Amino acid sequence: MVELIAKSPCEGLLPLTVGGCSLAEVLPAAITSITPARGQEKLVSAALKKSHGVAFPAPGRATGKDGARCIWFGPGQAVLLGPAVAPIKGAALSEQSDGWAVMRLSGANATDALARLVPIDLRAATFKRGHTARTLLFHVSVSITRTGANAFDIMVFRSMAATAVHELGVALRSVAAQSE
Repeated sequence: MVELIAKSPCEGLLPLTVGGCSLAEVLPAAITSITPARGQEKLVSAALKKSHGVAFPAPGRATGKDGARCIWFGPGQAVLLGPAVAPIKGAALSEQSDGWAVMRLSGANATDALARLVPIDLRAATFKRGHTARTLLFHVSVSITRTGANAFDIMVFRSMAATAVHELGVALRSVAAQSE
């Protein structure tokens, strides 16, 4: 019988360091989709605060920090990166861990590299820490969250991890070449 071995989405692809920027895989314990029922948003937020120390985020925002971060994922939808979520009254939960790759891009030129691939303004003046967006990275659908002055968490479908890493690598090398 064939023995299957679990691999992370970016295994063999990351880490990558180019020109003072690094791209590394983030491996949250769990990724859970949370969708409150109509009118239950405040109760769901209170339950998340009690169990994980994070609130259900406002549109375009993320709450929490490494270890437990709740990210806006669309109208009435969020994902929690962190510990598994126990059932919450008034919310539909869906375990999504195997479907996503999570990467952290950090370094002084991270914003410049992303500017080559992303059609939104990610400069610190407009896209502050805790801001998040569903957008495109080249032609790949992603969620991008600013986690620090020069750091972004990028979520991409697991099936597109290699493409995202490739495109980010090209952009990082291009920015690094222009900085020399």
